[in-house]
Amino acid sequence: QVQLVESGGGLVPAGGSLRLSCAASGTFVGISDMGWYRQPPGKQRELVATISGGGSTNYADSVKGRFTISRDNAKNTVYLQMNSLKPEDTAVYYCNAKVTVRLTVRDAWGQGTLVTVSS
Repeated sequence: QVQLVESGGGLVPAGGSLRLSCAASGTFVGISDMGWYRQPPGKQRELVATISGGGSTNYADSVKGRFTISRDNAKNTVYLQMNSLKPEDTAVYYCNAKVTVRLTVRDAWGQGTLVTVSS
C-alpha cells in the first residue's frame, strides 16, 4: 500500500509564501510523475503543477512565475514552493503520484492540506 503525506499548509497573508511537502511511503517499485492539484471552495479540483521523474515540469497558467515544483527522488518527496500568494490561491492542495506497484502503475493521492490566503 502506498501513502502520500502532505504538510506545510496554513494561513498566510496575500503576497506571502508557503512551501508544501509530500512524502511517499509504502511498498512500490518506483514513482514516475508527481504533482500538485488544488480544489478551491465550491469548485472542481484543478491541476497546479507536475514534475516527471526526469525533472520536466508543467504549470497551470495561473501559477506560472509564482510557484515552483521540485522533487527529491532519494526521499520520494515532492515540494511546491508558493510565492506571491493571492486570495484566489485559497484551496485544499492535494499531492499526486504515479506509483508502480509490482507491474501496475497506480494513482496515489494525499489527504489534502488547506492553504488559506487572506486579503
